[in-house]
Amino acid sequence: MAETPKLKEMSQEDRLHRMRHSAAHIMAEAVLELFDGAKFAIGPAIDNGFYYDFDLPQPLTPDDLQKIDRRMRRTIKRNVEFVHSDITKDEARAMFAGQPYKLELIDGIEDEAVSLYQHGDFTDLCEGPHVGRSGQVGAFKLTSSSGAYWRGDEHNPMLQRIYGALFETQEELDAHLERVEEAQRRDHRRLGRELGLFAGHELIGAGLPLWLPKGATVRRLLEEFITGLERQAGYQHVYTPHLAKRELYEISGHWDHFQDDMFPPMDLEHEQMVLRPMNCPHHILIYKNDHHSYRDLPVKIAELGTMYRYERSGVVGGLSRVRAMTLNDAHIFCAPEQVKAEFSNVMRMVEEAYEHLGITEYSYRLSLRDPENKEKYAPGDEMWDTAEQTLREAMDELSLPYTVAPGEAAFYGPKLDIQFSDLLGREETYSTIQIDFHLPNQFDLSYIGEDNEEHRPVIIHRGVISTMERMMAHLIELYGGAFPLWLAPIQAVVIPIADRHLDFASQVVDDMLAADLRVELDDGGDRMQAKIRNAQLQKVPYMLVVGDREQEAESVAVRLRSGEDLGPLPVFQVIDRLKDEVATRTK
Repeated sequence: MAETPKLKEMSQEDRLHRMRHSAAHIMAEAVLELFDGAKFAIGPAIDNGFYYDFDLPQPLTPDDLQKIDRRMRRTIKRNVEFVHSDITKDEARAMFAGQPYKLELIDGIEDEAVSLYQHGDFTDLCEGPHVGRSGQVGAFKLTSSSGAYWRGDEHNPMLQRIYGALFETQEELDAHLERVEEAQRRDHRRLGRELGLFAGHELIGAGLPLWLPKGATVRRLLEEFITGLERQAGYQHVYTPHLAKRELYEISGHWDHFQDDMFPPMDLEHEQMVLRPMNCPHHILIYKNDHHSYRDLPVKIAELGTMYRYERSGVVGGLSRVRAMTLNDAHIFCAPEQVKAEFSNVMRMVEEAYEHLGITEYSYRLSLRDPENKEKYAPGDEMWDTAEQTLREAMDELSLPYTVAPGEAAFYGPKLDIQFSDLLGREETYSTIQIDFHLPNQFDLSYIGEDNEEHRPVIIHRGVISTMERMMAHLIELYGGAFPLWLAPIQAVVIPIADRHLDFASQVVDDMLAADLRVELDDGGDRMQAKIRNAQLQKVPYMLVVGDREQEAESVAVRLRSGEDLGPLPVFQVIDRLKDEVATRTK
């Protein structure tokens, strides 16, 4: 048997993988010892730690996690060896009799040999790799437990998954746990409830959020912001239906390539109607509605288009993963020689939008096809090679760094994905720019060239600020709910100290409303300090206090949500200050 390499000779990535994988085994050992009748399933290493799934006789409690933690540390202290061996499938079935999940895994192994790892008295199905001894697993903490379907299938039994965080040193673990705490404080789902931005209801269903007045205000401001940028760039805005005949998506290819993510069709008289998963087929028909000359190109069609995706119930939550989403969508129909210039124009719009929104950290991913996967992608090697080469050249000419991700392209063409990372390093795609030579052929699109002949346009699909739902989730977490003034649902609260100040406070509110500022009057019975505290908890940028002196001087005492006290300022000066801050989108 080959000797296990020394940890210090490995890359950090390899060391951490072995540590985390080994910790999962140590946790499984502890759980099986502590819970009679426990069944264990699988337990991999993951980013930042590990987990293991169990079928247990009772729900886990925080006290249970502490017991498991203590039992794991006993094994770590004993510094037992991890030993690899191979046995036959029949021997493995006998060894794991009474463990149905292991037996199912054994049945799925193609070879006759089954790989095992043992530490102490505990043995698990595993191909490794592991650390040499249990004392090498590093610093860890069990963090949470949750439900998880066996093998991710909602038709299978629900298991209990225990998560742990693990790093090489205690300092790295502590830093990670601090990031976790900060991420929890900024979690858009929690802040969405506390700030009254959005809600859900069981009578509507999972993944279908209700936009409450404050959240709807922020969404409207985002919509006005991006449509304004698009108008300046020559986009024409349209409205299209949220559904269409199934035949439309058969022509586009969505029915063949995207059907698992679509809602089932609705039978209507003699036809089937489908909730749209994408807006592009509708925009293509708008382009096709007119005849086009090369002089018309590029034609830029934009819409805040609502789409529907059948996300499984286990993954939907908050605003970041929903079943109905409104995309800042647009499609540019252009001549092949215009593609690079239009791509650059979209990139400039992305950067301008991000700058105004305060988004500074993102990366670029070139998502290409996997040429070996014939089922996932539309056919046509020459078409794909041209589209991918065009995309590479456009990025290289902009001197922008990017990573390449084979197998992540849309079924009809390659794309640039702009990736955001959260505090825990988890990546999500927000903006996308896709180059498409396929759908123009599917819909027989054309324009008349300078030679007076018909030519095929290219489509650039682009979403600059993603869906309203996903961008809202990101901005809530980016700002911790404390939106910059131009996006804040309530920009100021006017706080009269006593009832005798109500008339003047109401006049201040009226003056600010007339200046198109979003302001509220707090005329409740709480004391002034409580009102200020309430406004701070609601992340209101400005608190304007009115007392005897302010009323006499026609001023307000200005306090910021940060706690800073600017003192008394004339009402007109405060209005000018807020209007300037909104106009410049100060962050």
